[in-house]
Amino acid sequence: MAKRRCDGCGTKVKIAGGIGDFWSFDFTPTGGMLLELADGSEHFLCLDCVDKLPDDHDPTAEDVAALPAEE
Repeated sequence: MAKRRCDGCGTKVKIAGGIGDFWSFDFTPTGGMLLELADGSEHFLCLDCVDKLPDDHDPTAEDVAALPAEE
């Protein structure tokens, strides 16, 4: 099982797939996704942070930086 930190809040998020999940039979889904934003930047965000991105304009790196850190 691999993990990666969310670029928004800093939470460690499970990345599904790979040989580790094959042998452990852990088939839970990935808890985040890699997004390419309107300004061309790429960020790995947990699903909670994806939900917090603005809906009124195309998100940018500034919007990711404005996300609250892990509590």
